[in-house]
Amino acid sequence: MQLSLGLCVVIAMALALIVGIISHFVTVSNLKKNAQSKIGNAEAKAREIIDDAVKTAETTKKEALLEVKEESIRTKNDLEKETKERRTELQRYEKRVLAKEEAVDKRSDVLEHRESKLTAKEEQLRQREARVDELSQKRVQELERISGLTSEQAKEYLLKTVEEDVKHDTAKMVRELEAQAKEEADKKAREYVVNAIQRCAADHVAETTISVVQLPSDEMKGRIIGREGRNIRTLETLTGVELIIDDTPEAVVLSGFDPIRREVARIALERLIVDGRIHPARIEEMVEKAQKEVDTMIREEGEAAALEVGVPGIHPELIRLLGRMKFRTSYGQNALKHSIEVAQLAGLLAGEIGIDIRMAKRAGLLHDVGKSIDHDVEGSHIQIGVDLCRKYKESATVINAVESHHGDVEPQTLIACVVQAADTISAARPGARRETIETYTNRLKQLEEITNQFKGVDKSFAIQAGREIRVMVVPEQVSDDDMVLLARDIAKQIEFELEYPGQIKVNVIRESRATDYAK
Repeated sequence: MQLSLGLCVVIAMALALIVGIISHFVTVSNLKKNAQSKIGNAEAKAREIIDDAVKTAETTKKEALLEVKEESIRTKNDLEKETKERRTELQRYEKRVLAKEEAVDKRSDVLEHRESKLTAKEEQLRQREARVDELSQKRVQELERISGLTSEQAKEYLLKTVEEDVKHDTAKMVRELEAQAKEEADKKAREYVVNAIQRCAADHVAETTISVVQLPSDEMKGRIIGREGRNIRTLETLTGVELIIDDTPEAVVLSGFDPIRREVARIALERLIVDGRIHPARIEEMVEKAQKEVDTMIREEGEAAALEVGVPGIHPELIRLLGRMKFRTSYGQNALKHSIEVAQLAGLLAGEIGIDIRMAKRAGLLHDVGKSIDHDVEGSHIQIGVDLCRKYKESATVINAVESHHGDVEPQTLIACVVQAADTISAARPGARRETIETYTNRLKQLEEITNQFKGVDKSFAIQAGREIRVMVVPEQVSDDDMVLLARDIAKQIEFELEYPGQIKVNVIRESRATDYAK
């Protein structure tokens, strides 16, 4: 029973398996048929799509070919149209060129005709010019015959007349301009300042060229002059100094450019006044004593300078020459004080750079020693100083410092360079120097020489320490109008040739005199 049941189960399972396989096979066969039918449909559809694409491509190709043909036809038409237009334009240009050529030919003919006319006219003008020249010469000859003057004389007369008119107008204009300038007070402020500076310069020149001796009374002036002037002549002869006895109350002025002589004269005159006995013999005695006293003073000043600087062993003659420099000035600066100052500065500079201080001071003190006798010996103060230092056996270092302190010779030592620098520092100190007496006197001389060169000038005088030049003119040669122009020309020439502080007034004076006698 159980066995039949188990068999039945197995049979059932086998049947179920067979049924499943059969159903699977049927299902697969159905699916395959469906797939084949779908593939066939897809292939048919693909053939249709391809056929449609081919037809579309052919249609598009035909349309493109048509468009290309149309575009080529249109381009061809445009080219033909443009070609026609250019041909038309070229024809128009050709017509214009032809018209211009015709116009040029016509103008050429006209110009040739005018040129022939101008040639004829030029010939006529030449003939007329020749005729005019001939008539002009005849006219000039006739005028010369009628007037009694040659053409050159007539020209000279005409130029003289015109020149006088121009001078008058120029002088008038100059006067007007000067009047306008005087009205501008603000612009004159600078002139006032310059005038003040010039007064200071004039006072300085006076101080360095004169000495004033005070008198107990004005009666002493007569005793100094002496009978027939013998006392004053004796004093001036022995001292070489000018005595100016004028209206200045209780004072006599000693004037001279040599300060040593002026100092001798001052001492001698003061002693004569105190002594009261003034006659030629006494004057000679006092001048001799004053000379000795000045020599002693000179030696003492030189020794004091060497002692102050600290430079021993200088030759006595060089000491004396240093003392003479007390009475010598350079650009208004006392030469001895300048030399002491240079020596001190040279010593300070030498100490800073570590060289011989004493030698630097010695060279600085002697660098201008030639100025002590440059009035008496020919040559520059540098060459004189070098000769003096060689004469009195100074060292080569000092000699080189003396001859190179103005740059004329190359310095060979540091000491020479130090002296050169110290000399420049001392001279450049504000207020150290002013104008020299030599420059002052030369300027006065040059002023008069420049003025005397002008035509019509009779005499000229430089006054007020060279701040004014007075010009006396010949009245017959210089008119009132000429005076204005002459003053202007002289001023311009002075500005061109001279160098001077401030300003110089040019004062032209014209004087006419008439003289007669009552009989």
